[in-house]
Amino acid sequence: MAQSSLDSLTKPIEKLYAGLPAIPVAWRDVIVAVSPWLALIFGVLGVFGSLSAFGISTVLSPLVVLGGGVGTATSLIAVSVIGLVTSVLMLIAFPSLLKRKMLGWKYLFWAELLGIVSSVVSLTITGVVLGLVWLYFLFQIKPAYK
Repeated sequence: MAQSSLDSLTKPIEKLYAGLPAIPVAWRDVIVAVSPWLALIFGVLGVFGSLSAFGISTVLSPLVVLGGGVGTATSLIAVSVIGLVTSVLMLIAFPSLLKRKMLGWKYLFWAELLGIVSSVVSLTITGVVLGLVWLYFLFQIKPAYK
């Protein structure tokens, strides 16, 4: 994806968060230091969880179709696939986050956006709210990456 395409997406979202209070610099430094490790841990757990959920959702799809309809079965599979992609993005982000490269931040940004999409698809309001909160923290630490 071209830089301008990413900027055209991040800039409006960043403007939404610009008016919110800044977190203390000490907190930002802690978040920046811990982020690579959180990405690694949640990436690994997410890959295993998504593969497991995908396996369960495809096996149970016929039963889910009977109980909840085709839309429910499709959303289960979609959420599993999105979760897998999100987790892989976190794993890919890990080395760049350790080196405080902007590429790592961008992978986390995409992972978070996909997480929010997954929450919308699965109609999980809590996931959407938490995703929006994580975006706030993500934009707070953005200046630490070059």
